[in-house]
Amino acid sequence: MLKIIQIPVLTDNYIYLLHDTASGITAVVDPALSQPVFDELNRQGWQLDWILNTHHHADHVGGNLELKAKTGCQVIAANADKDRIPGFDKGVDDGDVIKIGQYAAKVLASPGHTSGHIVYYFADSAALFCGDTLFAMGCGRLFEGSAEQMWRSLQKIKALPGDTRIYCAHEYTQANGRFALTVEPENLELQQRIFEVGELRARNQPTVPSTLQQELDTNPFLREDSLALQRQINREGETPVSVFTEVRRLKDHF
Repeated sequence: MLKIIQIPVLTDNYIYLLHDTASGITAVVDPALSQPVFDELNRQGWQLDWILNTHHHADHVGGNLELKAKTGCQVIAANADKDRIPGFDKGVDDGDVIKIGQYAAKVLASPGHTSGHIVYYFADSAALFCGDTLFAMGCGRLFEGSAEQMWRSLQKIKALPGDTRIYCAHEYTQANGRFALTVEPENLELQQRIFEVGELRARNQPTVPSTLQQELDTNPFLREDSLALQRQINREGETPVSVFTEVRRLKDHF
């Protein structure tokens, strides 16, 4: 499988290094900063070939230019964001496939958090690098897109296999869990997961990655079909988009 190294930076960001041991090809996903990436590359003895950006926000692209200048790597990002991604080299669109050595990733457009957001799905490694579209027990704020756009983006992710590991870009899990409990307080899987998350954070351990199945069981933004959730937020029998929109509104004011 693709070797994945998770690098915590800033207050709650995660950068991911991806490495194919057979070819020696290495990529980094959403480098907020350059120095932590250089440090890990040196520890591993790897050379950087690619930067994979999910969207243009500074805490996802802040290391692009220095990494590119010092390694000669190339930057992959959405064509829609070519004017907003520092060092942009190669544009991709929904459904495109890129390769990191022998490992192929399908690009899925996921507008909502931003208009040009994309995610990278490595089927053979059961890994999704989803930036700020999906979080553990949460989803990204709607800065540039609509609730319906985000809902449709999340439907693409929901269709992936349940064992897919969700490598999101932030350690927001505890706070997201506290909100999730307000909209589905009787969800036993959610209660157990919040306990387990608390245990991990007490030991300063990451709660990311989760699995898609965990998210389907506990993430309110993927549970618009839960009757208990619908009743809790007074949206019983409404459309999935309407339920999702209300959950997002409630989270924004939590």
